[in-house]
Amino acid sequence: MNKVIIIGAGIIGMLTARMLSKAGVSVSIIEQGYAGRESSWAGGGIISPLYPWRYSDAVTRLAQWGQQYYPQVLDDIKQHSEIDPQYIQSGLLYLDIEDELDQARQWESHYGYSFEPLSEKALKLIEPGLNSSFRQGWFTDSIGQLRNPRMVRALREELLRLGVTINTQTQAQSFIVENNRLKGVVTDKGSFYGDRVVVAGGAWSSRLLEQWVKIPKIAPVKGQMIVFKAAPGVVSRIVLSKGRYVIPRKDGRVVVGSTLEFDDFDKTTTEEVLSELKQEACRIIPALKDYPVEKQWAGLRPGSVDGVPYIGEHPELKNLYLNAGHFRNGVVIGLASCQLLVNQLLGQKPIVDPEPYFLTEDRLVSDSSLIDLSTAI
Repeated sequence: MNKVIIIGAGIIGMLTARMLSKAGVSVSIIEQGYAGRESSWAGGGIISPLYPWRYSDAVTRLAQWGQQYYPQVLDDIKQHSEIDPQYIQSGLLYLDIEDELDQARQWESHYGYSFEPLSEKALKLIEPGLNSSFRQGWFTDSIGQLRNPRMVRALREELLRLGVTINTQTQAQSFIVENNRLKGVVTDKGSFYGDRVVVAGGAWSSRLLEQWVKIPKIAPVKGQMIVFKAAPGVVSRIVLSKGRYVIPRKDGRVVVGSTLEFDDFDKTTTEEVLSELKQEACRIIPALKDYPVEKQWAGLRPGSVDGVPYIGEHPELKNLYLNAGHFRNGVVIGLASCQLLVNQLLGQKPIVDPEPYFLTEDRLVSDSSLIDLSTAI
């Protein structure tokens, strides 16, 4: 295998390109917009599923691998791109999980994580700005975060230095197929040929494939977020309460999110969500009421029925591979999912059992109108 074409320049596509390029494979990326400017740009960058005990073993295995290797990978990306993704091991403070505590404890015991129970006094010590109404919490100090826009900028810069071609504003239109083998991709700016094609198009992945093969059950799930222009120290830990999180950045900004909305490919933000997120942020950290909301935005997550991504070769078309459907966990499980796909492409021993991620018949449909995640998520 000499050349791979990747459709999609988000974190998944660019991490895959990075790994392949470092292994000596020539890589070209096709991106309909700009590198890393969709859900990869929009997310919170927490290197953990929000409530990990709610996910299957398949998601947890990828998350564990990523959590182990992310710090050194991010440091390497920083050194070679000269852009700091701003990784911080800030830890994560859980609130309001009393009803799920037995499930969380079982998960903790099985996978070897540690949730430290905190009294009301301990809560104030670990997060002084927390609302005084909270009486207990659970903290894990092993959880880190990165700053998504800086991560994708760093990846893009490193890929260019590695010689990877990133074709932005280039729309994939159809495939070049000979004898049921994929040979290339036709775009609005010409044709690209390669030995393998990897679709890493996030929420758009099923749209790309629909006219050619059965498609994975992936659909867009909108998430709206806001950021406060706060001062350093207002929040020091990632705090999670009732499905809403606050994330402190190095410069004092505080990211708050996020919603789950099923509006097809509409990324419109609303005043109603802005008000709700501000209210929730101030409920958790009252001092945020003294700081302005600097920005509101929305991203489209590549939702999948069970949160388990599709990783592997499509059963109906040789040389067509998929790495998509990461839902809310594109960052935390992205590193491992890319490594697992690269293992398959290069014939290497897989880092985890690849079978749960294959594109099996029960995970595929013939028509995108048959995909409805609103009742499955």
